[in-house]
Amino acid sequence: MTAVPQAPADPSADPAAPDGPGALTPQQAGDRARAVLKEIERAVVGKPEALRLVMLGIVAGGHVLIEDLPGLGKTLLARSFATTLGLDFRRIQFTPDLLPSDVTGAPFYDQRSGEMVFRPGPLFTQLLLADEINRTPPKTQAALLEAMAEGQVSVDGATRRLPQPFAVIATANPIEYEGTYSLPEAQLDRFLIRVRMGYLSTGLEAAMLRARLDRSAPEAVLDAVSSPAELLAVRAAVERVEVDDDLVDYVIALVDATRNDPEIQVGASPRGGLALVQLARARAMLEGRDYLTPEDVKELAVPALAHRITLKPELWVREIDADEVLARVVAGVPAPQTVPRAAAPAAPAGPGGSGGSDGGFAR
Repeated sequence: MTAVPQAPADPSADPAAPDGPGALTPQQAGDRARAVLKEIERAVVGKPEALRLVMLGIVAGGHVLIEDLPGLGKTLLARSFATTLGLDFRRIQFTPDLLPSDVTGAPFYDQRSGEMVFRPGPLFTQLLLADEINRTPPKTQAALLEAMAEGQVSVDGATRRLPQPFAVIATANPIEYEGTYSLPEAQLDRFLIRVRMGYLSTGLEAAMLRARLDRSAPEAVLDAVSSPAELLAVRAAVERVEVDDDLVDYVIALVDATRNDPEIQVGASPRGGLALVQLARARAMLEGRDYLTPEDVKELAVPALAHRITLKPELWVREIDADEVLARVVAGVPAPQTVPRAAAPAAPAGPGGSGGSDGGFAR
């Protein structure tokens, strides 16, 4: 059987390498990310916070679950990110009769060569939109698990790497239950962040309608302002954001609080803590900083952890949302008073040198 051709790895040409030719500082990477968001806002109107959260999930190297009502622009959002980031884009409409091979691809007999040849499925792309993922059976949903976790697909005894960068944006309708299959906890945990868009205000909705009439076209035409190589470099820049020990302890305290709350049946996993740290570092980068603050962690706690916890059954009866419970948990955990030394008053110079900052943290 013929395998999908793979490009040879060249470490010296890797833009994600610390000293590679495409290496970016967190400040430079933040500039690139903000330029992408500015371009996308031409097409997706009135949802800057949702766009920021999706951007954080992508640059942090994870996958995004958008859970909201139909018609709110979820598909437009995913397509806009693919266009502006310069990524190859595929869309899968998940249906009850979709098979795993429809997602991953399958071998077929080539009559001309007389050999079995692997035909890649739509999963072999850089940005995949998994539309209405909760409408397909668990067997097909599970076909995404290895790809999301390992960036590879195993079919017919052979393992094939996916193109890099690789990200999944999945959408789910939270109000329809007939003919749907709830995502199992194992798969929910694979999503770095969950995003909800919500309705536009009446003023913004009127502006959206007026913009549609003015441009005489269904959608705004966006430009590619980035590239796959640059996205890899931005992801590498996230790894250069410094995290103080106090903030590591703060993340652990938040995760542990979800495991000991009386209203939560199953708390966040260790993967949840890792996700929260990476998302907070991505937020710091987007703000143009190379250090983490407690506010970075606090703002991302609910989007990073709410879909990873299971509430006790009586709360579902009372229609209490996981976001509400987690927001209360976060508010009850004291944040550390960690201040970057660059923002603190400079210490007086000693007899042998300057009292300037060394880029660390002061308390």
